[in-house]
Amino acid sequence: DYAVWQQSETHQEWMQRQEAYWLGTFRGGVPVLDLSTDFARPAVQSTAGDTIEFALGREVSERLKELASQTGATLYMVLLAAYTTLLHKYTGQEDIVVGTPIA
Repeated sequence: DYAVWQQSETHQEWMQRQEAYWLGTFRGGVPVLDLSTDFARPAVQSTAGDTIEFALGREVSERLKELASQTGATLYMVLLAAYTTLLHKYTGQEDIVVGTPIA
């Protein structure tokens, strides 16, 4: 049923409206995050990255889940809001674009 809906004309029209909205919103380009770094950017940009793992204590985890429940959000939404707030505090920028994969 989902695949049939996804391929339906109604869904395709909705996707076209979404695409038009975002293309219009970022017509002038995506805002660049002006984040201070502790070293100069290399002359040739790379997509190489790294992974940093950490663990939250049980109490912090439970409090975050409670906050999500109280606000009608998911834990992912709460953590993404905290991340964008942190980026705002570091940069002072109001418009911060964070790309996330979706299914």
